[in-house]
Formats: sequence, structure tokens, C-alpha cells
Amino acid sequence: MTKIDAQTQLELEAAAFRTLRAHLMDKRPDVQNIDMMNLAGFCRNCLSRWYQEAANERGIEMSKDQGREAFYGMPFETWRAQNQTEASPQAQAAFGVSFAQNVTGKSQD
Repeated sequence: MTKIDAQTQLELEAAAFRTLRAHLMDKRPDVQNIDMMNLAGFCRNCLSRWYQEAANERGIEMSKDQGREAFYGMPFETWRAQNQTEASPQAQAAFGVSFAQNVTGKSQD
């Protein structure tokens, strides 16, 4: 592999992030956050929080709502009303198990 300098690596990572964001927001808004959490352990809200935390670490004041709006491209409540559906009881139960595993690091089997 060709050696990549730090600035190019940063630009490639930013491009990958923008592509992931566009995919989740534009191509797959039908995929629910709870389903992402159950399968991958993160969702759009996690990405918006990581964005907010990165801004805060750099001295840029950004609230949770501002981070979500920056990620979602609109107020979260607007996106939610347009795209989010009620989670099924099965998805909610799976989330409870997944959350417990993430907190304790242990399987609930």
C-alpha cells in the first residue's frame, strides 16, 4: 500500500464519514436507529454525539441538539417525524439485551 500522509488520511476519513452519513440519511432513512443499535451497537444519534463531542474537544461549543442538527441536516424532531417509526416489541426487547451486554460486557445467555 502507498504510504499516506496524515493530511490525506484525515481527508479520506472525512470523505468516508460523509459517504456513511449520506448513505444513512439519503439512501436508507428506512433503517431505524433501534435496528442499527441492535445489529451494530451504534446509530445515527451516536454519530451525531461523536460529532458533537469532537467539536467540544476542540473548544467549539455544541449542544446535543446542535450536534444532531449538524448530522441530520435538519432539526432531529423533523427527521424523526418524517422517518422514524414505532419500534416493535421484539426490537425493544433485543435492544434491552444488547444494551445490557454493552454495559456489563457479558452475554445474557
